[in-house]
Amino acid sequence: MANDNTLDRRGFLRIASRYGLTSTAFAAATVAGPLTLSSVAHAASKNADARAASTPLVTLKFGASGFNENNLKIQESGQLWFAQQLEQRSNGAMKIEFIGSNAICNQLDCVKKTQQGIVDLYSASTQNSAGSAPYYNVLDFAYMFPSRAAQHHFFYHPKSEKLLREPLRKLHNIQFLYTHCELRGIMLGKKFADKPLVTSIDELAGTKNRVTGTQLGRIAMQLMNLNPIPLAWEETLDGLKQGLIDGAETWMGAAAYANMSPVLSQAVDLKFFCGTEHTAMNNKTFEKLPSTLRDIVMETAYDAQQYTQREQERALIEVVGAAPNPGPNTEFGKNGVRVATLSDAEILKAEKMCSPEYQPKPWEEWRERLNKMSGGQDVYKEIYAIAREIPKDMAATDVKPRRWWQSA
Repeated sequence: MANDNTLDRRGFLRIASRYGLTSTAFAAATVAGPLTLSSVAHAASKNADARAASTPLVTLKFGASGFNENNLKIQESGQLWFAQQLEQRSNGAMKIEFIGSNAICNQLDCVKKTQQGIVDLYSASTQNSAGSAPYYNVLDFAYMFPSRAAQHHFFYHPKSEKLLREPLRKLHNIQFLYTHCELRGIMLGKKFADKPLVTSIDELAGTKNRVTGTQLGRIAMQLMNLNPIPLAWEETLDGLKQGLIDGAETWMGAAAYANMSPVLSQAVDLKFFCGTEHTAMNNKTFEKLPSTLRDIVMETAYDAQQYTQREQERALIEVVGAAPNPGPNTEFGKNGVRVATLSDAEILKAEKMCSPEYQPKPWEEWRERLNKMSGGQDVYKEIYAIAREIPKDMAATDVKPRRWWQSA
């Protein structure tokens, strides 16, 4: 392993066979500069020694769907940082078995396997988790969040306990810990390569687009005439390659980390509902932890929210290229993906087509269902108001962190 070659999948697994998957994943996440066989092997060796130095009080399995060594720096949703911090801050009392690359669970079933106790912690999008845990749909009303800053503001907000986290604990045995924040648009395939940059929602009318597991995302897409096609995340790339779909409803960081960029032509920044790759825990497992370890989990989740707030905003510009004129070394720049940023007037037009504010009837059934699940709150109205407590143009990095589980 002295050969200083760039790390590939085979090399990663070779190192992992010697030092363990988790120690090697931690190494890959923390090595500065290019990932090489020698640098990752050296860091993995040190990690393995440090992790073996103490006897854990509890060992937790962490299923991270779709997360592998090739996309660590593309979407900074903080999973490995969080896992490593749990071990370090607990002085080894918590040991994390980190299992990525869909090896133990995928985007659609990680939540089920967490509820069943097959894994203790998991990360996946809240939208894909909504298929098995319907209360997650509460985040997916069209245009409820005007910006990424508004999303962070809500997830830090003490009212997010009553509106989001408490119902998830009671109904689905899920302790929602923290999340990365983006807003979804339409990632168009090569059919749009020779077409002008999209400037209006009308130009997307009639296109066929992949939709996630969220039921509410489908309502918005139908109202905007975007023909939602249910397609597993793992099948989306082939669907775009073969032209079975015109585009995919997702967020820009996800498109880049899933290696979708080579089959895309335009990323249309519709911002029409949440794209939230979150990390959560089996709540019964959480409650069984000693109070000192529960405190460590919560404080580390609070810091992980800040980690994603800072690092994902940087990665979006520097690594993904999620901006007009993406840099030449970004994922979008290298693959010729153009970013279509719609005007405020066009975003408002889209909002008027599909938002509960302007089109209440199609949302009534879900609003009523989610309100009942939440114990009678008007959850859409409450979250909508919280999302507008801060200026619309506030930068996501300027949102003030708050410990949401403590009273305001």
